Amino acid sequence: MIRWTIVRARLPDLRLRMDADKLILMANRIGEFFEAWPERAEALEGVATHLRKFWDPRMRRELLALLEAGQADALTPLVREAVTTHRESLRPSG
Repeated sequence: MIRWTIVRARLPDLRLRMDADKLILMANRIGEFFEAWPERAEALEGVATHLRKFWDPRMRRELLALLEAGQADALTPLVREAVTTHRESLRPSG
């Protein structure tokens, strides 16, 4: 009984971490596509545009929160720079 209580108490944190890992994985996959672009500025814009157009505002909000909290170490340099550079345009309104 005690073990279940401990496990149950930790489940929300585990679920959030898995969601965070999935967001980072998906962002990095987008970055892999744009990594091949010859112009870095276009690649950065491409990543940001994709996130803006195709990611739900909640997903973008969570990715920005992870980055700002220092919990997005697994982001590739291209994705990290794209999100940092285009932070304001990626931030959902409201």
